[in-house]
Amino acid sequence: MESFDELVVQYQPMIHKIMHSLHIYKNQQEFYQTGLIALWEAAQSFDERKGNFSNYAYTSIKGKMLSEMTRTNLYMERNIVPQKEEFWDRIEGQESPLFLEKETIQSYCDGLTEREATWVIESYINERSTKEIAERQRVTLSAVKQWKLGALRKLKEKVVKNH
Repeated sequence: MESFDELVVQYQPMIHKIMHSLHIYKNQQEFYQTGLIALWEAAQSFDERKGNFSNYAYTSIKGKMLSEMTRTNLYMERNIVPQKEEFWDRIEGQESPLFLEKETIQSYCDGLTEREATWVIESYINERSTKEIAERQRVTLSAVKQWKLGALRKLKEKVVKNH
């Protein structure tokens, strides 16, 4: 088998092609390194009796990148979103020094669906719990939680875009 440096030169286009096919546009250097690690691991574990190395390398590289994407997404979901939830919980608290007028809150509802806007208004203007909203709207608690998730996601995007 070739030296690893020769493999890198030969398979570098494949690594970039896989990154492009997976729509990796952020953290490209990290994912390129992930691809190199997968290539090295593939070279170490390849058994010539079981087929073609390029197919094995492709599968190994793509699999490792997909695993890394999953790991990164889980990290983001678990560590970034809760901070946003805490922000909204602080706003909701009556002891909060932050006071948002009704018109200000309603202005944030532009771009939300009718149900998402209902959640915002019911939660922050009428100070109703998720359970109370579900009862008043005659829907499941799960449905109201989905409205909340959608609203928070869109509001976060709006805040990020404006800063």
